[in-house]
Amino acid sequence: MPDAPQAPAAGVLQAPIQPATGSIHGVVVDREGAVYEGAQVALSLAQASAGSGANPDTAAVQATRTDSYGRFSFSGVSGGAFRLTVGSAGFATQVVTGTLEPGESYECEPIVLVMSGAASEVRVAASREEIAVEQFRQEETQHVLGVLPNFYVSYVPNAPPLTAKQKFHLAWRSAVDPMNFVAVGAMAGMEQATNSFSGYGQGAQGYGKRFGALFADSATDNFIGGALLSSWWKQDPRYFYKGTGSVKSRVAYAIANSVMCRGDNGKWQVDYSAIVGGLASAGISNAYYPEEAREGAGPMFENMVVGFGSSAMQNLFQEFLIRRLTPKVPNYGAGKP
Repeated sequence: MPDAPQAPAAGVLQAPIQPATGSIHGVVVDREGAVYEGAQVALSLAQASAGSGANPDTAAVQATRTDSYGRFSFSGVSGGAFRLTVGSAGFATQVVTGTLEPGESYECEPIVLVMSGAASEVRVAASREEIAVEQFRQEETQHVLGVLPNFYVSYVPNAPPLTAKQKFHLAWRSAVDPMNFVAVGAMAGMEQATNSFSGYGQGAQGYGKRFGALFADSATDNFIGGALLSSWWKQDPRYFYKGTGSVKSRVAYAIANSVMCRGDNGKWQVDYSAIVGGLASAGISNAYYPEEAREGAGPMFENMVVGFGSSAMQNLFQEFLIRRLTPKVPNYGAGKP
């Protein structure tokens, strides 16, 4: 019969199909939301023979301790029900259970340690606000090559939106980062060497004016577009790393994000905050740029178009290169870089 299964040829051994393994990772924090280093995390898996009522209370097959970022990770984990037991001296033992699909990268909700009391085992889930605070703190530690600030990118695909306070804090943190002063100083030196904006003159005074103008350009753009307007229009100023899919889809995603952003409601929309913020920043620059640089609205819109191109290139670097150069980026299951 044509639909009958074909028996394997005599003497031919078929290799057994290996089930896909996945990974389980997460972060341990205290009640104030600070990450907790050195907590013991044990992973237990359900027995394969347990059937539909599989009991994960078996001996731990893997154990580890949280790192300096409070992170833990288990790789090569078989799919199925699992149990995490988290403990540290002076704290109550926390127990988290779940189910891992074959090949899945499973990110646990932050596990909160509480002081030990009468109960020996409790289940504590962090609130949405606590999750947002912990992830925001992680972003503030992101530096390319351990030096250059990389704050305006999130490697968490479903990260909660930033509060208005966090948006302003991020703008301030970027402005006062020591490497920002170094970068502005280098750019001012190049302008001085090529005598760009000759109305500033030369010498220490000319260099100081160039430095101040470049710093003001960056600060006003971040505070107006990345903090003030994004809070007003409820838009997220960060780039959300994709990390999965074909190269073509990731390129299209990165370029689109030069004019699109994620709203605080989780939906994608035109990035009015960056567009209007860029125009406002350019308008303000007329107050401190030399007279010959104030050539009406034409150059301002030209600079805005150039800014979109620059943003698209930066997003492409973020999508394909920057994560590789940023040490200790937590693995939130967004895909391999």
